[in-house]
Amino acid sequence: MPNARETRNRIKGVESTRQITRAMQLVATSKMNRAQDAVRATRPYADKIGEVLRHLAHALPSEDGLHPLFEARRERNVALVVLSTNRGLCGALNTNVARRALEFAEEAGAGEEESDISMVGVGKVGIRMLGGSLPVVASFLEVPDRPRITDVTPIARLVVDGFESREFDAVHVVYPEFVNTLTQRPEHVQLLPVKRPEALEAGERRPDYIYEPNAETVLNMLLPRYVEMYLYRLVLETTASEQSARMVAMRNATENASDLIDELTLSYNRQRQASITNEMIDIAAGANALAQ
Repeated sequence: MPNARETRNRIKGVESTRQITRAMQLVATSKMNRAQDAVRATRPYADKIGEVLRHLAHALPSEDGLHPLFEARRERNVALVVLSTNRGLCGALNTNVARRALEFAEEAGAGEEESDISMVGVGKVGIRMLGGSLPVVASFLEVPDRPRITDVTPIARLVVDGFESREFDAVHVVYPEFVNTLTQRPEHVQLLPVKRPEALEAGERRPDYIYEPNAETVLNMLLPRYVEMYLYRLVLETTASEQSARMVAMRNATENASDLIDELTLSYNRQRQASITNEMIDIAAGANALAQ
């Protein structure tokens, strides 16, 4: 059983840890608010691009002129973009993403048409966790905490060029979807080929737009931008999920440290009380011995 001095030293150590986790919680809270605002601001823009893309596709006289990014092929070679974090201390966020990526790879390899999975890693933790299970064809380790569209452009260019050159037959993305501060859900989406726009609903009017020089040219220019913007939205989802998960994890760590300090303080007081009692007993016993 530790003595009072060891218990006091342990209390000091836990107090230092609590100060660190408290500071990390405050920093994560500040970053989380900015990341959540960025996600909420980007979602309507990405949805609007999808809507414009849908109307553009229906404005074409036939589907023969659709962009090559719409081409659906047999998925022999699949690129899996895994969005993770560059740092840990964010709970089970990266573990859940890695597990979802392995599940997708297992499903793709166990189907009737087996697929070769190649990983495009975004974030150091995901690459470290999955590098031994999936072949890594590209890695992006310097995505900042406040990503801009220019930070995502190289990733989008890699997958678009790989799809158009038939290096990849399909591109899928696994990422942590930001639901709210307490919930981040690992999700899987297909990035390429872009799904063909659905038919207009009954009674839905086709917008009376005039496309210059024509709808096909506008569509061909907009589609790569749509892929880039969609991927940027997923990166923002990952950033918001990371900061939210880290804030919650650091808050729990701070609360656990406080509880541990309370327990150690109670134990320390009992040890001191027992030590004082023993000293008083020794003094009383010595006094009685001298009196006799």
